[in-house]
Amino acid sequence: MVSNASALGRNGVHDWLLLRAAAMVITLYVLYLLGFVVMSGTLTYDIWRGFFASSFTKVFTLLTLFAILVHGWIGMWQVLTDYVKPLSVRLMLQLLIVVALLVYVIYGTVVVWGA
Repeated sequence: MVSNASALGRNGVHDWLLLRAAAMVITLYVLYLLGFVVMSGTLTYDIWRGFFASSFTKVFTLLTLFAILVHGWIGMWQVLTDYVKPLSVRLMLQLLIVVALLVYVIYGTVVVWGA
């Protein structure tokens, strides 16, 4: 059996399951935010800040951020492996994407939990 070195030991079923799980987390988060906006009436800065001060909201926001990053990485990996044939170019683009995603995680964590 031949394996792709850039796939890091994953297979199609694993990617499919990760994408579906990430999509469910993202959907639940959007519904959570919409529910808050609909139920809160008039939104003020203090209400919005109080909502995001909740530990549950912070954890759910970070979980959703990780879900978005997983979703984005798998999607970009599939696009790059399908359409970028030179290995060196593909690996360089994958490296740039991984660095960008790590920066997003670090920045998102700082924004959500404060510095």
